[in-house]
Amino acid sequence: MSLIQRQTVAAELRSLPLGRTAVEFLDYLVVEAGLSENTILAYGRDLKGFLRFCRQHGIDKIADLKPPVVQGYIHQQARSSKGENTVKRALIAIRMLLRFAKLTGLIEDDGSGVLETPKTWYRLPAVCNKQQVARLLRAPDPREPFYLRDKAMLELLYATGVRASELAGLKTSDLNFDVGYLRCLGKGNKERVIPVGRAAVLATQDYLAQLRPKLAKPASGTHLLLSRTGRALTRIEIWRLVKKYAVRAGMPRSLTVHTLRHCFATHLLSGGADLRSVQEMLGHVDVGTTQIYTHVDHERLRRIHKEFHPRP
Repeated sequence: MSLIQRQTVAAELRSLPLGRTAVEFLDYLVVEAGLSENTILAYGRDLKGFLRFCRQHGIDKIADLKPPVVQGYIHQQARSSKGENTVKRALIAIRMLLRFAKLTGLIEDDGSGVLETPKTWYRLPAVCNKQQVARLLRAPDPREPFYLRDKAMLELLYATGVRASELAGLKTSDLNFDVGYLRCLGKGNKERVIPVGRAAVLATQDYLAQLRPKLAKPASGTHLLLSRTGRALTRIEIWRLVKKYAVRAGMPRSLTVHTLRHCFATHLLSGGADLRSVQEMLGHVDVGTTQIYTHVDHERLRRIHKEFHPRP
């Protein structure tokens, strides 16, 4: 979390009951837990909503956060338009806050053992076919000033399956064109190495040779993707650029950076890649998270059925 974002979240929390404890908890996550910046920021937003609920119900002491209070908030969120994963994450944030309060001696029992986790539906991710992805990769116009950068951006996203935040954080030193791989830091600052295909290597080399030197400023450092003013592209800017080219290519408006990550995994599996290799490239801790892509690739399932069923 950047300093400005951290200060903004802290100021908003301090204006609420129990806000001081919540800020101390987020500081603890930054210093001790090693969670990603985006995760900590999301926890801050979740706790802000919960503390507003506490204020509405006159709760201003950490000792008053009994299980019925937490369950009441979770049920309220479940009845609203919030997604199931959002509700589940909010409960996790509250549980962690209560455990922190117990750890620091503010309460004797955190009550987390009796808090029910809302059931989450197993949703299949949206995936484009290979022809649609090829159309998206051709969407940047060579006559536009940032064509080389945006072409490299799209090629890298599809070639490696990295998240927007991971791509935004890439440095020029993270790419090895001789061997054909890149190194990135994922969630929890965990490093992984991902192979990069020839198309993405060539697009990135063109950008580095022809456009990046023109964009670079003293403050640019070694960040790979730079904006018009020479600063590193942010995660949000990468999302907006992908949306822009998705619309231009006539793709579904729901297409996001994460859709390309889903395409990367699904197309690898359909080509015969093993699940554990895809898990490693995606940076998934649990192979169960990666297994969802075996359900998305219907053609692969039909091929396996035809090959191995005794009565095809």
